[in-house]
Amino acid sequence: MLAGGVGGSRFVRGVREECARRWPDGEGGSEASVTVVVNTGDDIWLAGVRLMPDFDSLLYSLAGVNDAERGWGRAGETERVAAELREWGVGWPWFTLGDLDLGTHLARTAWLREGATVSEVAERLQRRWPLGVRLLPATDTEVDTWVDVADPDVPEGARAMHFQEWWTRYRAALPALAFRQRNLRAAQPAPGVVEAIVGSDVVLVAPSNPVVSIGTILSVPGIREALAETHAPVVGVSPIIGGRVVRGMADACLPVIGVETTAEAVGRHYGARSSGGLLDGWLVDEADAASLASLASLGLAAASVPLWMRDLGTSADLAGAALDLAGRARRSAAPGRPEPLDRPDVPGAT
Repeated sequence: MLAGGVGGSRFVRGVREECARRWPDGEGGSEASVTVVVNTGDDIWLAGVRLMPDFDSLLYSLAGVNDAERGWGRAGETERVAAELREWGVGWPWFTLGDLDLGTHLARTAWLREGATVSEVAERLQRRWPLGVRLLPATDTEVDTWVDVADPDVPEGARAMHFQEWWTRYRAALPALAFRQRNLRAAQPAPGVVEAIVGSDVVLVAPSNPVVSIGTILSVPGIREALAETHAPVVGVSPIIGGRVVRGMADACLPVIGVETTAEAVGRHYGARSSGGLLDGWLVDEADAASLASLASLGLAAASVPLWMRDLGTSADLAGAALDLAGRARRSAAPGRPEPLDRPDVPGAT
């Protein structure tokens, strides 16, 4: 999977659950292996520590220690250190770091200072909890996203700020002019990323922000090429339902790259692999079913299903629909090829 943070973590948990349903451990000698390529464009150095918000959201959610009510950070969090940092004038007063979360950032920073790579640090962090999923940062290179914004309060009329400031402090209210990931030319996929994509049975694109999450992953040289090379069907899930974002502020990002805030427009933006794009299949919500014919004309296997992930069960159902669509896309591309995606005959299976 390719995924961003909070919305991506819900989908990844659903995929993990659905894989456990379809391929129970030890049943028939098969067990699903799930790898997630995680966006690193949101990462930032702040108060002397390295933050990886999307990676940590996935880590905490899969470990079951996330704050489900807030949607980010750790459950049972306290903020004494953040209050003390504000007294010292360190960091951003509007960007709160919880004490437990800071423990993660300090451990990460210590390992980075000792010479470990980002992917090596990611592997160490995952040892703490049995996630049932492997998380791979998209790249070991720091490709932090900066935003050029229109700002009438500065003489030039525009200025650049880190994505986290634009997103968290201003809630994307300052009109964005462009998104730029630093060091992209020097970036390479992290170890294991290309191999995971090329060697997979299915590639799923989570309903994460198409511009700053999925877009950043795809911008790392070598990743889009791996997606073009893989024999696996590539299926995406729309982050837009009925012309509105599911969560986050993708509607403030999409116009910057000339894409309307609709499920069909995002599908067209990703494009069909048969014509040089990204996808073989595209899932939209039932509210957007009218776009299926248009999407099919692009060469996409398209389907409409309920996309709202209200709990683990609905998230798993959505993951199942994505796997089923991948099966359709594979059969369409290779008639007669054995299909490994179908749900085995188990009680209650549909």
